[in-house]
Amino acid sequence: MVSQIIFIVITLAAVLLFSYNLKKVIRNIRLGRPANRSDQPQKRWMTMLKVAFGQTKMFFRPIPAFLHLIVYAGFVIINIEVLEIMIDGIFGTHRVFGGLGAFYDFLIGSFEVLALGVWLACAIFLVRRNVLKLKRFSGVEMKSWPRSDANYILITEILLMTAFLTMNAADAKLQAMGAGHYTAAGAFPVSQFLQNLLPNTETALLAIERGCWWFHIIGIFAFLNYLPYSKHFHIMFAFPNTYFSNLEPKGEFSNMQSVTNEVKAMLDPSFTPPDAAAGRFGAKDVNDLTWVNLMNAYTCTECGRCTSVCPANITGKLLSPRKIMMDTRDRMEEVGKNGLDDGKSLIDSYISREEIWACTSCNACTQACPINIDPLAIITELRRYAVMEESQSPASINAMLGNIENNGAPWKYSPADRLNWAKES
Repeated sequence: MVSQIIFIVITLAAVLLFSYNLKKVIRNIRLGRPANRSDQPQKRWMTMLKVAFGQTKMFFRPIPAFLHLIVYAGFVIINIEVLEIMIDGIFGTHRVFGGLGAFYDFLIGSFEVLALGVWLACAIFLVRRNVLKLKRFSGVEMKSWPRSDANYILITEILLMTAFLTMNAADAKLQAMGAGHYTAAGAFPVSQFLQNLLPNTETALLAIERGCWWFHIIGIFAFLNYLPYSKHFHIMFAFPNTYFSNLEPKGEFSNMQSVTNEVKAMLDPSFTPPDAAAGRFGAKDVNDLTWVNLMNAYTCTECGRCTSVCPANITGKLLSPRKIMMDTRDRMEEVGKNGLDDGKSLIDSYISREEIWACTSCNACTQACPINIDPLAIITELRRYAVMEESQSPASINAMLGNIENNGAPWKYSPADRLNWAKES
C-alpha cells in the first residue's frame, strides 16, 4: 500500500509539473500575432497524417529515416506497456493485462523486439553525432547545450530500454520460481538472453525487478518534464505544427493588411481603415511574428536538414535557417520571462542583418524540414521591418527599389528601352 501511495504522488507531481511547463510554452506562443490557419481542414488533416504520422519527408535521407522510424514506433507502441505499469502501480497488481493470454505474449514479445531496435538505433545515432561527427550536427548555433541535449535524450532512451529488458528478465525468472504474485504471463524473446546474467536468489531478483520497474516509470516521468526544455518537444508539437503549416504555394508572400489599407486610403480619400493604428510593418521582435512562427520555433528538432541544403550557408555565408529558429525560441522564452522592455529585440540582438540579407528566398529550408517549419517566413518579416520601418537595406536592394519606383522594373533602363534587345542591329 505504501508503494502505491508513493507511485500516485509521483504520478500526480509529474503531471502537474508538466502541465505548468506546458502552460508557460503556450503563453509564450500566444505572444505572437493572430494568424488564420483554420481553412481547408481536410487538407490539413491529410498533411498531418502524411508528414507527422507517416514521416514522408524524413525518407529523403533513408538511413536516418529508418532508424528514426524504429525509435518513433518504439515510443508510440511501448506506451501501451507504460499503461500497464501505471495500472499496476496504482492498484498494486502484477501484469494486469496478462489475462489476455496469447495476445499478451505477442504484445510483450513485440515490445521487447522494439525495445532492442530502439536501443540499437539510439546507439547508432550517438555514434553518428559523436564519433562520425556528421557536418549537419555542427555549426555556430550548436554550442554546448544543443549538443548535450541530443546526447542526454539518446542516453536516457538507451537506459530506459535497458531497464525495461532487465525488468522483464528478472520478472521471467521470478515467474519460473513461482515467487509471490509473479504469475506466468508474457513472452520474452529478447530478455531471455539476459537471464543468465542475473542472480538466482529470489531476494536479489526482486530487488532488480522492482528497481528497474521504478527506474523505468520515473525515467519516463522525468523525460516528460524534460521535453519543454529540449528540442525533443517536437514529439508533441510536430502534429499541430504540420496541421497548421502553410498550405499556399512556397514562395508566395502574403499581402500586409496595413499596407493594403494605406494604398486604399491613397487611392480613395473617403476610405477609412478598419483599424486606426497601422501597426508595425514587418517584425522587430517576437511579438510582431505570428503564433504559427513561434510554434515553429518550439517545434524545431535542430536536425540541421534546413541548414545543410541552404545555398547561402553552403557558400560560406553567415545564414543558418536552424539558427533562425533557435534564436527565435530563445528570444521568445526571454520575453515570456522578462517582458519586452529589456532593451533587446529579435533583430540585431539575436539575428543579425547580415543573416537575413544572405537569404536567397529559395525555400530550400522549408522543403527540407521534416515537419514543415518555415524559417523563411521569419526572415521575410525581419526584412520587411528593416526596409519599411527603418529604410535600412543593402545598397543593391536600395538600387532595385529605386529602379522599380522610377522605371517600373528592377533594371536601371527606362520602360521604353525594354525591347531594344530584340531589334535588329
